[in-house]
Amino acid sequence: MPNRPSTMADGDQPAIMERILQEITTVSRRIEWMDASISSLTLETKSIRADIASFHSRVTGLEHRLRTLETHMSTIEDRDQDLSYLQSRVTDLEDRSWRDNIRLLRIPENEEGPDVQAFLNSVIPKLTALSFDPLLEFQRAQRVGPKRPDGAPRPRPIIACLLRHTQTRQLLQAARTHGPYRINKFEVRITANYSKDTNECRRAFLTLRPRLRQLEMKYGLFDPARMWVTKNGVSKDFYNPEDLRLFSGLLSNSDQRPCYLEPVTGHHGRRRPHSFLWAREGRYGPVRPRYLPQR
Repeated sequence: MPNRPSTMADGDQPAIMERILQEITTVSRRIEWMDASISSLTLETKSIRADIASFHSRVTGLEHRLRTLETHMSTIEDRDQDLSYLQSRVTDLEDRSWRDNIRLLRIPENEEGPDVQAFLNSVIPKLTALSFDPLLEFQRAQRVGPKRPDGAPRPRPIIACLLRHTQTRQLLQAARTHGPYRINKFEVRITANYSKDTNECRRAFLTLRPRLRQLEMKYGLFDPARMWVTKNGVSKDFYNPEDLRLFSGLLSNSDQRPCYLEPVTGHHGRRRPHSFLWAREGRYGPVRPRYLPQR
């Protein structure tokens, strides 16, 4: 067989082989670099997987803690409503237990002498122009608060608990009609003795009187803390000062849950007299809030 003619000169073969070896070396280096990169990516992937596993574990723990906190919050809310309900009952019992008490304000210090009951039996009929038969009988009568010197500008009040509820009502009615009275140039007032929450509600109602007069609205504050208002021939009772502000146009609607004094009813649905509670809707119905809006 005859030999084929060579397509390249014998002198070109070493150069071609040198180029092929260079290309092989370059490819080998690239492969080594890719192997190193792949190894680095593998390590980074393992690290990311470990971090993801750690995050998953932490998220699972947080979810468990969140469910536990939600359960505890639900329990706390229930107990808070229970506590508020019990506080409302305490307020109601406090008002009911004090309904035979009267407060005599601004009587000069030491004017009563050593026997407070005898002093009240002598001075109350003179002040009120009422005759009591039998005479006023007290379970107890005393000044409250730290002792103050004679002639103090704000003498301590005298709180007296009467034995007969009819005499208490008679005294308070006379004080509302003819009071205040005067003793030695001192203006003396006789008022009912309410709990702290009821007093705060009554004070909040009283701050609205100038606005009601400005709007030419008829109003009246009744025991223990109920404001009766007539506007444009329509009468309405209010147990919360905030509702009265809204009604009189003082405030716009707010997102705050309404609080109000709710009359307590007995087992047969009858309203109990002189039994009102600071209230809002709760688990057991009306419950006492922890604050009085817009004090």
